[in-house]
Amino acid sequence: QDNTGAVPADEADREQPEETAETVSPVQRLAQLTAELDALHNDRLLVSPHVDKKQIAAVIAEWTGVPLNRLSQNEMSVITDLPKLLGDTIKGQDLAIASLHKHLLTARADLRLPGRPLGAFLLAGPSGVGKTETVLQLAELLYGGRQYLTTINMSEFQEKHTVSRLIGSPPGYVGYGEGGVLTEAIRQKPYSVVLLDEVEKAHPDVLNLFYQSFDKGEMADGEGRLIDCKNIVFFLTSNLGYQVIVEHADDPETMQEELYPVLADFFKPALLARMEVVPYLPLSKETLATIIAGKLARLDNVLRSRFGAEVVIEPEVTDEIMSRVTRAENGARMLESVIDGDMLPPLSLLLLQKMAANTAIARIRLSAVDDAFTADMEDAQNDESVTKDETVL
Repeated sequence: QDNTGAVPADEADREQPEETAETVSPVQRLAQLTAELDALHNDRLLVSPHVDKKQIAAVIAEWTGVPLNRLSQNEMSVITDLPKLLGDTIKGQDLAIASLHKHLLTARADLRLPGRPLGAFLLAGPSGVGKTETVLQLAELLYGGRQYLTTINMSEFQEKHTVSRLIGSPPGYVGYGEGGVLTEAIRQKPYSVVLLDEVEKAHPDVLNLFYQSFDKGEMADGEGRLIDCKNIVFFLTSNLGYQVIVEHADDPETMQEELYPVLADFFKPALLARMEVVPYLPLSKETLATIIAGKLARLDNVLRSRFGAEVVIEPEVTDEIMSRVTRAENGARMLESVIDGDMLPPLSLLLLQKMAANTAIARIRLSAVDDAFTADMEDAQNDESVTKDETVL
C-alpha cells in the first residue's frame, strides 16, 4: 500500500477470493446452470425438466393412436372454416363441400344419433372431379395428415369370400389371427378417415359388412371382437349415376330425386339410408381453367427456384391443355397426363442438355404451335437463343 492508500492491482487480486462452487450462492449457481442449459438447447434437443401439456398429449397420442392435433389443436375452428379450407383446393364443388360441412358440423357438435360414426358419405359423380382429393384434404384438416387415411380399393373385393380380407379369417380358416386390413386399421387408428374407393366394383354381399358400422358405430372382426368405429369418418366413392348428375347439374333438387333410384339399383335401401349421398358436379371450363392456371403457376415457381431463370408460359399453352383435357369426360384427371406426358418432355430434354453442358439458363419459354407443345431457352452468357425443341405429341 502506498502513501495514497491505494492497494496495488496484484495485491487486490490476491485479496479477492475466486468464485467457486462453495463461494457462489445457490441462486447464482442455478442461474449459471440454467443459462448453460438454455445454450445447449439451442444446439440439440434435450429432455425438458418440466412436463407440459404438449408432452402429455404426445404420450397419449402414441398410446392410443389418437392424432396429436386432436388433443392440442382447436379442431372447432377447422370445422367452422371447412368450406374455405376445402375450397382453396377443391374447385367447382361448392355444393358438395356445403353438404359435407353441415353434416360434419352436426357430428362435431355431438348432436348425431348415439352410436353413429362421425360420418358415412357416398361421394357420387363423374371421374376426375375431386372426390378422392376431398377425402385426402379432409384427412389432413381433421386429423393432421394422410397417415390417418386408410384407403381400400373395393375393386379387389369382387367375390363374396373376399370379405375375410377386410375383417380377418374366422377360426379354423387360413389367416386366422392375422386380422383384416380394415378392422386392424381402425383398431390401430381409432380417430381416422376410411376411404372405400370405387365401391360399385365390390360384390354386393361385401357391403353387408357396413350395416352395423354405419348404424351402430361398431364392427366385428373375424375373431368376434368388436371394433369401435364411432370416431371414424367413412367415405365411399362411386361413378354410379354420373349421367343423372351431368344432366341435372343446374337443378340440385331434381338431381337428388333422379339419383336415388339409380343408386338403389346397386345399394340396398337399408344401407343407402345409412349414408349421406353427396353429388359431385362435372367441372366447367372455367373451373378447369382455374385448375390449369394453378398447376402452371406451381411449375413456374419450381423452374424459377431451381434454375434461377425467367419463365414465360404463353397463353397458347393453357388453350392446348384445355383442348386435350376436354376431349374425354375425365374431368381434371387428364391434366396430370397431359402436363407430364405431353407438355414437360420437350422442356425436360432441353433442361437435361443444358445441365449436361453445365450451361446457365437465363430464360425458359413454353408455348404451343400447331397442336404441339414447344420449349426454347436462352443461355445466361450471351443472352441469345441457342436451343429450341419442337415436338408433335
